Amino acid sequence: MPNITAQIAQELGARAEQVQAAIELLDGGATVPFIARYRKEATGGLDDIQLRALEQRLAYLRELEDRRDAVLRSIAEQGKLTPELQAAIATAATKQELEDLYLPYKPKRRTKGQIARENGIEPLADLLFTDPTRDPAQEALAFVKAEKAEDGSDFTTVPAVLDGVRDILSERWAEDARLVQGLREWLWAEGVLCSKKVEGKDGEHPDHAKFRDYFDYQEPLSRVPSHRALAVFRGRSIDLLDVRLLQPGEEPDAKAAPRGVPTQAEGRIALQLGWSHQGRPADDLLRKCVAWTWRVKLSLSTERDLFARLREDAERVAIEVFANNLRDLLLAAPAGPRTVMGLDPGIRTGVKVAVVDATGKLVDTATVYPFEPRRDVEGALASLQRLCVQHGVELIAIGNGTASRETDRLAAELLQRLGSLKERTPEVKLPQKVVVSESGASVYSASEFASQEMPDVDVSLRGAASIARRLQDPLAELVKIDPKSIGVGQYQHDVNQSELARTLDAVVEDCVNAVGVDLNTASAPLLAALARHAWRFPEPRRPAQGHWPGRKDLRAERRLPAHTRRYPAAGHDRRAP
Repeated sequence: MPNITAQIAQELGARAEQVQAAIELLDGGATVPFIARYRKEATGGLDDIQLRALEQRLAYLRELEDRRDAVLRSIAEQGKLTPELQAAIATAATKQELEDLYLPYKPKRRTKGQIARENGIEPLADLLFTDPTRDPAQEALAFVKAEKAEDGSDFTTVPAVLDGVRDILSERWAEDARLVQGLREWLWAEGVLCSKKVEGKDGEHPDHAKFRDYFDYQEPLSRVPSHRALAVFRGRSIDLLDVRLLQPGEEPDAKAAPRGVPTQAEGRIALQLGWSHQGRPADDLLRKCVAWTWRVKLSLSTERDLFARLREDAERVAIEVFANNLRDLLLAAPAGPRTVMGLDPGIRTGVKVAVVDATGKLVDTATVYPFEPRRDVEGALASLQRLCVQHGVELIAIGNGTASRETDRLAAELLQRLGSLKERTPEVKLPQKVVVSESGASVYSASEFASQEMPDVDVSLRGAASIARRLQDPLAELVKIDPKSIGVGQYQHDVNQSELARTLDAVVEDCVNAVGVDLNTASAPLLAALARHAWRFPEPRRPAQGHWPGRKDLRAERRLPAHTRRYPAAGHDRRAP
C-alpha cells in the first residue's frame, strides 16, 4: 500500500500524505464531490479532477498488486522463482508487462516444446543455437529414439528430432518478455491497420453501405482515430470486414512471404537473439526456428494484443467524448421556474402535449393530430391555444425527434394566433418556442421512477412532460435518466460498458455538485447525486418538514448528518433556497 500511495502521489504531483488521506476517505465510502468540498483540510486541497484521477488509478494499481501477488505465488509453488525474476515482477508497471513475465510459467496445456524437452531434446537445441557450426543432422543422431513413447510422441527419425529442436527454441523465444515487448512496441509505432471487405459480401449485408469507406482501408496503427478504430472493429464483429495488422512495407494483398525470405519481424527477432545467417551448417535450421517463432507463435498473439490496445485507447477517447457531451447537456442554461408546454412530436400517433407549472408539476395533458392521417390542424391549434391561455404558458419545448420540423411549424402558427389574441386580450401571455433534445425521454417514460412521479399518466404523455421539464432545468430532469440512455456519443454499445457507466455517473455527480440543488423541488435521483459520505437517515424524530423556507431551517433539521447542514462552499450554492 505505501508503494501505491507514493506512486499516485508522484503521478499527481501531490504529497503522499494528501493521497493517503484521500484513499482512506474513499475506502470509508466518501464520494469524490464530498471529499473535494468537505474534506479539503484532510487532503490538502486536492480538487475533484485530481481525486477522480486518483480514484481510477487506485483501482488499477490495486488490481495490479493483487495479480502480482498471485503470479509470485504461482511461480514460487513451481520452485522457479529466482531473485532476478522476483525483482522484475516487483517492478512491472503494467498488467501487460506482468503477464509477459508470467507467460513462461503460466500453467498451460502440454505443448510440443514441452514434449520435446521431456524426451531429452533440449540439450541438442542449446548446442545448435550456441554453436551453429555443428551439423544438425549428425548431432541429431544421438537423440533419435528406438521407438515411440507411451504418450505417442515420435522421435524415431532425424527430421522428427530437429522438429523438436524447432519447437523448443521457438517456444522459448516466444516467451521471452523482452523480445515480445520489443516486437509489440515496434509494430505499434510502425505497423499498419488494414481492412478489406470479406469476400462474398457483395451488397447483401444490411450494413454494407455504412462500412464502404473501410473496404480498402489502411492507416498507421498508432495514428488511427478512435471513431475509425471502433468502426473497423464493428465491421469485423459483424463479419463484413477482414482486419489485419501489416508490417511496415507489407502489401495488404500479398500472400505469406516465400519460404526462405524473412519478414521484418523475423529480422528483428534474429537481431534480438544476436543471431544472423552466416552460412554455417545449423543456420538454415535456426532461420526456420526464427520464422516459426514469428509466424506460428507470435504473429497472431501480437496482433491480438495490439488490437486490444488500439480498442482500449479508442474506447477511452469515445468515453471522454460521451462525458464531455453529457456535461454540456447537463449544464445547459436552465429556463428557470416558468410554465412550459412540452410537445413530443409524432405523425401517425399524434403530438403528445404536457403542461408543467413553474415547479415542474404536471398540470394538463392532451394529444393532437395535425399530421397524416388525420390532418386535424385546426383542432390541434385550438387545443394548444386553449392550454396556453388556461395555464399561462411562457415557453413551448419541442422535442427534436421525428416530425420535429413539422411540429415547429405548427408551434409557429400557434404563436401567430396567440399574437392576434393578445392584441384583443393584453393579459394573454405570448410564449417562446424552443427545440430541445428528447434523447432518453422514452426511456424515462417507461421507467419505475416516472411511474412513481406520474402514476395515472399514459407512458407517451410522460415523455412530453419530461421534454417540458428539461427546458426548465436540464440537469434536474436528465439526472433521472440512465446517462447511457441519453445518447450523446457514437458506438455506445462497442465500448466497455462498466467504464462508460462509471465515467458518466461521475459526470452526473460532478455536475450536480457544481450547481447545487433546490431541496424544495429536487427529485430523489438529484439528491442521490449530492456530495455525501456513507450515511443513512436515522429514524425521524418528527414528521418530515414539507418545505424549507431557507438554509437556517435546513441547518436545524437534526435528521440530516452534520456535514449536510453546513453552508455550501462559495460558488456552489446557486440553487440553494
